[in-house]
Amino acid sequence: MVSLKLSSFTHLFSSPSTTAISHRSSIILRRRHQPFTATFSAKTTAAETKDRVDNSKNRVPDRVITPRSQDFNAWYLDIIANAELADYGPVRGTMVIRPYGYAIWEAIQDYLNVKFKETGHSNMYFPQFIPYSFIEKEASHVEGFSPELAVVTIGGGKELEEKLVVRPTSETIVNHMFTQWIHSYRDLPLLINQWANVTRWEMRTKPFVRTLEFLWQEGHTAHATPEEAENEAKQMIDIYTRFAFEQAAIPVITGRKSKVETFAGACKTYTIEAMMGDKKALQAGTSHNLGQNFSRAFETQFTDENGQREYIWQTSWAVSTRFVGGIIMVHGDDAGLMLPPKIAPIQVVIVPIWKKDDEKMEVLNAALSVKEALQSSGVKVKLDDSDQRTPGWKFNFWEMKGVPLRIEIGPRDVSSGSVVISRRDIPGKQGKVFGISMEPSILEAYVKDKLDEIQSSLLERAIAFRDSNIVDVSSYEDLKSAISQGKWARGPWSASDEDELKVKEETGATIRCFPFEQPQGIKRCLMTGDPAEEVAIFAKSY
Repeated sequence: MVSLKLSSFTHLFSSPSTTAISHRSSIILRRRHQPFTATFSAKTTAAETKDRVDNSKNRVPDRVITPRSQDFNAWYLDIIANAELADYGPVRGTMVIRPYGYAIWEAIQDYLNVKFKETGHSNMYFPQFIPYSFIEKEASHVEGFSPELAVVTIGGGKELEEKLVVRPTSETIVNHMFTQWIHSYRDLPLLINQWANVTRWEMRTKPFVRTLEFLWQEGHTAHATPEEAENEAKQMIDIYTRFAFEQAAIPVITGRKSKVETFAGACKTYTIEAMMGDKKALQAGTSHNLGQNFSRAFETQFTDENGQREYIWQTSWAVSTRFVGGIIMVHGDDAGLMLPPKIAPIQVVIVPIWKKDDEKMEVLNAALSVKEALQSSGVKVKLDDSDQRTPGWKFNFWEMKGVPLRIEIGPRDVSSGSVVISRRDIPGKQGKVFGISMEPSILEAYVKDKLDEIQSSLLERAIAFRDSNIVDVSSYEDLKSAISQGKWARGPWSASDEDELKVKEETGATIRCFPFEQPQGIKRCLMTGDPAEEVAIFAKSY
């Protein structure tokens, strides 16, 4: 038996009595689901675990989605439950990712895996248990992660000689292994990635966005020169940026984190920042130039071409399942999910419609032919031929699941050799087109064209929303006004770390990044009036 125990910082967390699960009396519970809570305590007692398991058996078979404008957080949690993306784990702050939610994560994996390998990286795997002494070797790293660590103290019924940390990130164990593998400049660069789970004992959690355990990829690289490491860090944030724009249809802003917001143990952190539907920022991916901080702590050295012993230069970079949360919050509406076609597990759903038994077979045969034609052309298709639900119920269900296109086939359509096609991103009659030929070449071309249109439309819509909610400011008063309106503030910044923390304390906003794309001309810091080389973006965030 392995026993998990929090280290001495447990006093930082709320007790179950002070952070109880919040219940929304006005929200009807969804089919087979209790609502997620916005905040969980970081502790779970045996009685609470039993209550959660018992309560999961008493779920009401209604599907209700809170309007987004009424309560954004409730809307988000309703979609996760109703679209069957995830469910409660028995430990507070954990979640079970259901097949549909995991399929979205797989689409993210599929794209990134190809890009990682194209740029010379290889997948491997490191253990999730890390000696506590490893965490302590890099001073800023242990300071940054100590409040989030889960620590193993008992194994096999005995007290362990050394505590083990459940992986919060892998820089330390990676460096331990790099020290054994890297000896000469001929061993460099070393470029690896792993797909893994991570545990961070968060006090306030939100499904997909922030949970005690989550899934991610983390890349780790070692280089002979600082220039190579810097180029690698920027190359990987560029890959994340292209994924966000081209696949997820999320117009992120790419830039450098401030010193205050830089990853614990890094020299520089690059980030992609996305604006959610409630105008909060989501840090959707990061790439860190670690310099020689970890190599010096772990004595990770190599012999260069001149026979000199040198410390390696390193990077690390990661994207996690929080990207799934970002996709929900950027594109979803009151009807449910709205998935960009390139990452949708199902791109087209076919709903056959019949009233009489003698119509059923010909309609199903036509629907099956359409499915096979589209599948053979590379489209991800689902034929919903169940007869337990009405066509109207199916329409609403697949809209809620965010499927980009719906094809309807009834007896009249079979007779005319055509189908009806509805777009998820355009509600009602405006998004429905009648009389599209079933002839495979015509239908395939039409469907692919519409999927491309939807992909572009979602990105354009998100760009328009983002740009209309970023305010250029030139003074601290302007910044406070913009943040109070729920917008992002963009303005010149050269003030101190203390001033940055003052902004956070007084407004709740942080510097999300110094964007790579900077305006030209002379600038004056919005806080001090001193010359400023860069503008920064401030926003409240998840």
